[in-house]
Amino acid sequence: MTIYCDESGGLNAGTMTFSAVMLTPQAAADIHGRFRSVTGLRGELKGSRISIVERAYLLELFDRAGGRAWIAVAKRETLAQNHGGTWPSDLALYAALLNLAIGRWLPETGGVCTDVVIDEGRYDPAILAKVREDIQAGLGGWGRASLADSRRSDGVQIADVIANSLFNIAVGSPRAHRIQRIIEPMLASKAIRVAELTQVS
Repeated sequence: MTIYCDESGGLNAGTMTFSAVMLTPQAAADIHGRFRSVTGLRGELKGSRISIVERAYLLELFDRAGGRAWIAVAKRETLAQNHGGTWPSDLALYAALLNLAIGRWLPETGGVCTDVVIDEGRYDPAILAKVREDIQAGLGGWGRASLADSRRSDGVQIADVIANSLFNIAVGSPRAHRIQRIIEPMLASKAIRVAELTQVS
């Protein structure tokens, strides 16, 4: 199995969400391919660009394929400030959410080798390389952490839609109610689980 990762939002938007989606590479390719063939989507699949109906269809494909996800969420209103009254940096928050989401997965892998694929688009490659090294150290011999261009990764694009879905719900966007209805069955079945981050150490 592979854990595909992507994030949505930031403290300037009130919330940052980070999704860690577990799928086989073949399942990710099948979901993405089917979605494109039915919707006629061109360009990169992103949660901020698709309609509610398209989002529901993608998440239905994800659920049917046995996909699962941990979503780490940090909300400005419940996040502790640093000593001195400053907020954590965007990078520190990103790394903490990534560690929380991956950390929830590792005990469930049963020691089976699991690769982690992280979207390379948010930060400078040198900065993300350090984040990747930290995740690799946490994985130990369980798997390999790598960076990927989201435009070329089926799984990262799926992770983007899921992170964006939880972001919309967290900030109470105009689409939040309908997205909540789409996600509810997956939350109930624990195909999608949410962990809240309240402090960046």
